[in-house]
Amino acid sequence: MTVGSGYADIFGPQVPQTGGGGQTPTFALASAAYRDNPVEDIKKADNEWHQSTVNPGRSWARIFRPNLGEAFSQAVIDRMLGVGRKPLIQSFGSEPQVVVEHCLAANRIRRERDKKLTGVMVLCGLLFLPGLLVWLLVFQLRATMGKLTDRRVSGLATGLLIAVGALAVIFILRMPFTGFWGWYARGAVIAPVAGWFLAKRICESTAKDLRERWDSLLAGSSVGAKVPEAVPTSPNQTAAEQLRQSLARLSAEQQSNSVFYAGPKGILGMGTRWGAWHLAEELVPVDPNKGVHEFRSWTVVRAIHDQLTLLNRQSLKTGGFPPPSVRHWVVTPVGENAAAVARPEGTDVEAYQVKPKAIEQICDQQQFGAGDRHYLGVQWPLWDGQLIITMMITVTVLHETLRIEVTGHALGPVNGLFTTKPEAPTKEVAKTVRFWETRKISLPLVTADEVVRLAARATLSWYPPLLNWLGGSIGLPEPFGLRHAWADQPWRHRFMADDALRAAAPVLRVVHTAALRVLKEHDVDTEKFSSRSSVLSGAIQDLSPRKADTYDA
Repeated sequence: MTVGSGYADIFGPQVPQTGGGGQTPTFALASAAYRDNPVEDIKKADNEWHQSTVNPGRSWARIFRPNLGEAFSQAVIDRMLGVGRKPLIQSFGSEPQVVVEHCLAANRIRRERDKKLTGVMVLCGLLFLPGLLVWLLVFQLRATMGKLTDRRVSGLATGLLIAVGALAVIFILRMPFTGFWGWYARGAVIAPVAGWFLAKRICESTAKDLRERWDSLLAGSSVGAKVPEAVPTSPNQTAAEQLRQSLARLSAEQQSNSVFYAGPKGILGMGTRWGAWHLAEELVPVDPNKGVHEFRSWTVVRAIHDQLTLLNRQSLKTGGFPPPSVRHWVVTPVGENAAAVARPEGTDVEAYQVKPKAIEQICDQQQFGAGDRHYLGVQWPLWDGQLIITMMITVTVLHETLRIEVTGHALGPVNGLFTTKPEAPTKEVAKTVRFWETRKISLPLVTADEVVRLAARATLSWYPPLLNWLGGSIGLPEPFGLRHAWADQPWRHRFMADDALRAAAPVLRVVHTAALRVLKEHDVDTEKFSSRSSVLSGAIQDLSPRKADTYDA
């Protein structure tokens, strides 16, 4: 089975290895699959650049509405594993395959619950359909009234249920029918209520399991996602094989060396550009009679690459950089409000990777005008993947002028919505004797309305599109990537901001040192380059983040 980097090679579910980077955002995002919050809470996690949408569904079918975990799981699975899906943005600092597998596992747990609920609905509901329809109508009216802002109207919701219950008791005691129809009418009133008690036990058991998984993920216990449907055991299991291939394709796209620049949004997946430093001087030969010994942009880039891989080495044993990830990137420009991206295709691309020869050609030739551009990137996933620092370097030569540009990108932690642990439902009530004081009492994990909602959804769980149309769904922000879609800015966290700012000066100096060495080796007068480098080295000591891609024109 094909697995992405950072996974243990095991047969079945994949989990990040202990000690690997990216566990915190991965587990935080995965925990959303098990949550039972209102679906509207996803809007709280939106950031400045990426906005989720909540499709409310049909107003007359609120009984079919999903909660956050149900809607999130289905939306992520459809978007990341669907046939003919759009390209995805890489999730730097996290493992999207783990998140998707937890969504599949959560859906599997819910399907097992829904099978039991469907059996209860058939025995206690379908056989006594008139009574079931009346009770469902009551709960639908109660749900609709409970959502109104008028407190007087919403307060009638509970009164409605009590009144209908009283009428049901009177109906049973003073039955207007006799014989078979009399007993059937009694069954139509009682059976749905009995079914509700059975369904409540099933729902509470599943809710407890889902909450335990939610809590375990945020506690860092690396709870595994059981996805047996992704492990084909025979050649005839085409669905399992297709799912396995979709997961492998997801892992391959995560490793792609192609990224997208979306104007003020910065490089998608890496965050906005917060700083830029330019070194541009004329290539003057040391000896005018001999001229400059010919070299290409790739020659300078290759020397910079070799030096950046040594950033974690230093003479003073006082900590320093962790080993960086140094990669060559092909950057494609897209519109600020682009709804989709298109990855490079053709003979120069294999398994979402642009081949090294094509990257070298882009570096040397595509420096002006239309087309993709080459960048050399050095990246650190810090704070267990919560902070992604990326420094991007590009080298261009236009009419005897060498330009070296270093830009800083930073992606902050996932929104706090995904890191909140489950809390037992409680309610404050007045004490019996000391009525001026209050105390907390525990509430049922699954309310009466929730049992009815889950039982109603269970009957349609075999066809998710119909459930989405009736109850609603989540629209994910496009272009979609799990990590950047719900990332906050790092500048509100003092130490994260310090880490991002501190990385700039060493990277800039290493880049300039490597470039100057190449210039000297090719008979270039480096006096102006050295002077300009010293100026930039001094200016970067008083560094502050800014919106480098928001041009004041």
